[in-house]
Amino acid sequence: MTVHYLEDLTPGQLYRTASYTVELAQIQAFAAQFDPQPFHLDPEVAKQTLFGELVASGWHTMGITMRLIVGSDVQLGWGFLGAGVENMDWPSPVRPGDTLRAENEVLEIKPSRSKPDRGIVRIRTTTYNQRDEPVLIVTAKVIVPKRHPGA
Repeated sequence: MTVHYLEDLTPGQLYRTASYTVELAQIQAFAAQFDPQPFHLDPEVAKQTLFGELVASGWHTMGITMRLIVGSDVQLGWGFLGAGVENMDWPSPVRPGDTLRAENEVLEIKPSRSKPDRGIVRIRTTTYNQRDEPVLIVTAKVIVPKRHPGA
């Protein structure tokens, strides 16, 4: 695992995660607890919806993406410590059997003026399925420490 600090990051850097295959039972279990809508729970009912089949909750997709980020080889000094989300889009649904992977791109780095030991990094994460279709695009602000706070 490689730990990165504010000084190690530059706009345009791209980090990729491993992949994860989403199973029907996981989609239904997440939905039952957190997003109990018919198109996440019942394959027969889901056929009559906009999706035409059972799909994962977007929040489940975000949770899987977070797990992929946290489990990746590239980590940030204090972890993926979020300071906010600028946008979150779900351009395509996730279906049972889809295999997801994520890419993180550093967009902007701003050292803090009031807290010299850290900065805010804007990161765009795009999660793709096995067909390279984006299923989640999220831009987040992350708090990243400096390696040498006085530098």
